[in-house]
Amino acid sequence: MYHSKIAGLGYFVPEHVVTNDDLSKIIDTNDEWIQERTGIRERRHVVKGSGETTTTMGIKAAEIAIERSGIAKDDIDFIVFATISPDYYFPGPGVMLQKELGLRTIGALDIRNQCSGFVYALSVADQYIKTGMYRNILIVGSELQSFGLDMTTRGRGVSVIFGDGAGAAVISREEDMSKGILSTHLHSEGEHAKELAVLAPGMGGRWVTDILADNDPNDESYFPYMNGQFVFKNAVVRFSEVINEGLLANNLTVTDINMLIPHQANLRISQFIQKKFGLNDDQVFNNIQKYGNTTAASIPIALTEAWELGKIKSGDLVVLAAFGSGFTWASAIIRW
Repeated sequence: MYHSKIAGLGYFVPEHVVTNDDLSKIIDTNDEWIQERTGIRERRHVVKGSGETTTTMGIKAAEIAIERSGIAKDDIDFIVFATISPDYYFPGPGVMLQKELGLRTIGALDIRNQCSGFVYALSVADQYIKTGMYRNILIVGSELQSFGLDMTTRGRGVSVIFGDGAGAAVISREEDMSKGILSTHLHSEGEHAKELAVLAPGMGGRWVTDILADNDPNDESYFPYMNGQFVFKNAVVRFSEVINEGLLANNLTVTDINMLIPHQANLRISQFIQKKFGLNDDQVFNNIQKYGNTTAASIPIALTEAWELGKIKSGDLVVLAAFGSGFTWASAIIRW
């Protein structure tokens, strides 16, 4: 039995910055309204026609993570790619990333766990490495969401929140059992699946042929829907539970946390959790103000940025926590 560690990190975001004021020119909203409810000031959007996709952004983040890990591409044994915005309905982006990176014909697994996707991917990689099956695994969280948003006043409650970007990590074997990923904790509650969802196209409801046949300009089934207050109330409860679960599993307490990196869903959720756990500003990292909610990419982008800024050091206890559509929620406890 081994432990696994994060050996390399990288992220990529599009150059195109979309501010709240920019959105106010096409949507009945304003900077004050958005910041008050979400904490977001700006986000990055891919420019249509640029050729940038979920896969290409994931590749750019992965290349940085691989270089920083110090391993060769041929040393990667497996790929786990988390996204809710794949380039194609199928196949998933994992195999496309394998091709474009020029990797060996290794396995590629796609994860569809929305905002919890990266922590789920981390957990999968951790299990493979702990059992000795693989030595180095590339995990990616990447999202191109801006093309699928309702960028009108009708969709403002959701569309102002989301951004595009990608983050990646190389997970490698660690023989020092006091370091690395100590534990991961995964949960779901499908009872509330439709409270945050995109319902179409899907084989269980309305498929592409139905949408085309109806040609209904008022059809909102293929735009994201979110019951904001309900999601918020559940998120703050599940965030707290899954963080405590991870600490308890490792005989740790809140005072042991050096850095908490929550999924960047809403700055108000992060602030609520920070206050509840009595953490100071140096113990919680948020960058939703700059990037919005990048779903499966949010934690690896934030983790990479925190590490680049020197906010995570060797020996630190780092806690990752996420909650999102599904409902799904998860945490990871890491000794850096």
